[in-house]
Amino acid sequence: MPPMLSSAIALSSVGFSPDLSEPTEVWLQTERSGRGIRAGLRRRLKRERRRRKIGRAYDMALEIARLVPKGSEVLDVGCGNGFIAHHLSALLRRPVVGIDVTPTTEAAIDYRSYDGRNFPLADRSVDAVLLCYVLHHAQDVRAVLSEVRRVLRTGGLVLIYEDIPVTVWDKAVCWIHNRQWQGRTGPCTFRHPSEWRSLFNSEEFEVLADRQLARARNFTHPVSRRFFQLRLAHCPFGNTACKSV
Repeated sequence: MPPMLSSAIALSSVGFSPDLSEPTEVWLQTERSGRGIRAGLRRRLKRERRRRKIGRAYDMALEIARLVPKGSEVLDVGCGNGFIAHHLSALLRRPVVGIDVTPTTEAAIDYRSYDGRNFPLADRSVDAVLLCYVLHHAQDVRAVLSEVRRVLRTGGLVLIYEDIPVTVWDKAVCWIHNRQWQGRTGPCTFRHPSEWRSLFNSEEFEVLADRQLARARNFTHPVSRRFFQLRLAHCPFGNTACKSV
């Protein structure tokens, strides 16, 4: 008896069928298993990215909360996913308002859609304004700062984070960032620290702090960064209006 036939008979005797379609079934099961593993890895990667995004937002909120008194009314301009505003609301024990040009945001915050020109808030309605990696996206940065002046109360704070193209590496990262965003928000304008300080001073803001931040704050965007803390130097409505606040 040929060896292959005897093997088939032996398998049949113990309940195995030498079905020719069995290799196809094995392949299909392997393929399904592979798809399941890939889908699981994608879900895990998505969760990890979300965890890192939320974690970075919490770290920034902690940093901001050290400078803004509890109970302050805060506006987050260009709040993006809203997680900084969400965490900061808990830390300051007061809801933080977030605005952006998108219809919605991910986090559960007091979110208001922004037309890109006028902040949807009343004059002198907040104690602090956040601009977290936002100003380089502004097509008219002076108009944005003018709106910041309008909504700030006397002595209000402005906290600004910005990417700074110091080295060739930084310029390359900023170039890539511009390529990614120019189709959505227009071309980015990156400035050196001295240019930012000059701009802030010309818009009646006093620079209280200016410090460099580590590239390692965000491994997916390793660029030189700067933090600026500003205070509204003069009342934009005149001395009489400011004394009435």
